[in-house]
Formats: sequence, C-alpha cells, structure tokens
Amino acid sequence: MSIDPKDYSYNLPENLIANRPSNHRDHCRLLSLNKKTGEINHLKFFDLKNILGPNDVLVLNQSKVFPARLFGQKKTGGKFEILLIRQINADSWLAISKPRLIIGQELFFDHNLQAQVSKSDKETGQIEIKFNQKHQQFFKTLDKIGHIPIPPYISTKESEIKIRKDYQTVYAKELGSAAAPTAGLHFTKKLLADLKNRGVQIEYVTLHVGLGTFQNLRPENITTKTLHQEFYEITPEVVTSLNLAKQQGKRIIAVGTTSVRTLESAANSIDKKIKSGQNSTQIFIYPPYKFEFVDALITNFHLSESSLLMLVSAFAGKKNISKAYQEAINQKYRFFSFGDAMFIFN
Repeated sequence: MSIDPKDYSYNLPENLIANRPSNHRDHCRLLSLNKKTGEINHLKFFDLKNILGPNDVLVLNQSKVFPARLFGQKKTGGKFEILLIRQINADSWLAISKPRLIIGQELFFDHNLQAQVSKSDKETGQIEIKFNQKHQQFFKTLDKIGHIPIPPYISTKESEIKIRKDYQTVYAKELGSAAAPTAGLHFTKKLLADLKNRGVQIEYVTLHVGLGTFQNLRPENITTKTLHQEFYEITPEVVTSLNLAKQQGKRIIAVGTTSVRTLESAANSIDKKIKSGQNSTQIFIYPPYKFEFVDALITNFHLSESSLLMLVSAFAGKKNISKAYQEAINQKYRFFSFGDAMFIFN
C-alpha cells in the first residue's frame, strides 16, 4: 500500500467544517462502520449506551489541554506569537513562533513573564525558550495570559473562557496537551456513568498531543516512517486491567487516534500484552498495519492527506473509509475537531 498522502485525499465542502461543538456533547451524530462487512449505520453518540456492554472496554486519553499560545513583544517592540509544544525542564520549553525568532532574542509578556531564545532548529522551525518563571508560578501566569491553541481550520468568535470549556474533555486530568484528544469531546459525565452501569469497563491512559497533529506530513515523515514525538504514560494498574481484559476476550475500544497510538506503542507483538511506564512515541500507522491491541475505534472525521486519515484507513481498510467519508459528506456530517464521530468495529 502507498505511503503517499495524496492517496488519502478527499474533497470536503467548506460548510461541513464544524466551527463549534454540538449544543449537547453526546447529541452529535455517530456513523457506525462495520469494517468486515462495510455496513454503515447512522446513530447519535449517546446511542453508545445501547450498543456497548460488559464485553467492552473503553480506553480514553485523559491528557488536559493547556493554554499554550502566547503573544508577546521583542525589545524592539515587534510583536510575535509562540506555541509551546512541550516542557524540556523546569523553566525551558520547546516551541514554534510566528514570525521566526532567533537565538539570544529577549521576549516580553504580560504579568512580568520574560524569556530568551536559547536554541533554534532551522529545519523544523522549532525553538527552545528559557523563561524567568517555573513550576506553579509559570503555570499560574500561563493560565492568565495564555490562549488555547484551537486548530487553524476552526473560525470562532467565542471567548477564551468558552473555548477552554468546549475544547476540553470532561475527564481531562493530566496537563500537557497542545491540542485536545477530540474523539473524547463527545462524552458527558452522564454518558460515562450510563456506560459503566451497562457494565462497560472504562480505563484511562495519557498521551500529550503535540502541535504536529495540526501540521502537514513532511518529506522526512515519509522517508523515516515516523511522526512527531509525543509522550505517553500507562500506569501499572491500568496495564494489569487491560491485559486481563484482552486475555478474557473483551473488545478493546480506543477512544481517539491518540489512544490508538498509546496502546499500539506499548503493545508487544509476541504476547499481545501492553507494558506500563512513561515513554515517547513516534509511531506512524498507515496501511498495511497489524494492530496488536486495539479491536475497535471511536474517532472523529479527519483532514484530507493527514496521518490520522492514514491511521483509520489502516484500521478499517482504505475502501471502507473512502465509502464512509463520502457517505458522511452526502449526509452532511460535521467534520474535524468539533464535528461528528465514527464508531469502527467488526
């Protein structure tokens, strides 16, 4: 199979890009796709409580989005914006900037936050920034002056307070994502409680979503067959529960491509078990790929020519996904981060 992104292309009418979430999170539409038969059904997201049961395990990514977008001024008075990608140590962060900043530049923000560019990578455009604040003080300032970095294809006039609420799962816990694990945005606390009452097992992993999730695939992704680096953690307790569930023949349902990447990165192809710990992954899943741990997937509709569309094509089959996406377009489903969802199973 091809690894050329152009082979994973489709035409989407601009009016189908969702600029805001559904009024009620779990009332969005849900396209169910049987990857063995290709059968498609049209449901609502809350219908999951009627189609899942005691043989099912939901794996959700509990990473929490933080206000990673900052606006500041240079000594010259020139303005810039930065997007924090990940923390390197107590006072230093990896980031990208617009316009590009150079080593040694001093940066000034509101609330007495200052920084200096300590490293710059011309190939990736990434910079390393050392701040004058760290630990709780830094995050308190970030909470005051930072903005949630919503995807560039979303056009919204909502307030920062509203965006912070909308672009966060109800179970978000571990701070560290520059983008939301969006398949989880459709869950409500009531729906999760209803699923538990149905006997569905719910487990949580953490993968901090990087800004690479917004970026187009680069030539080096194709040649190295790896993606941007993201950090994940699975606790020993969760690993024990998931490995036991898998051994018992339960269906492991990953909620979102980030949960898929976490589980498949931690999986052992020999004994079909996952291992615990903190680690990083650059896993690039594209057809053909043998899934070691994930049996079913709840996911949103992804951008054309993206690594995420390649992942779901590997999971469900390229023909099935092409057919399902065309059906979703015909039925005027809402696409991308705030859009509708798919349930892929067999």
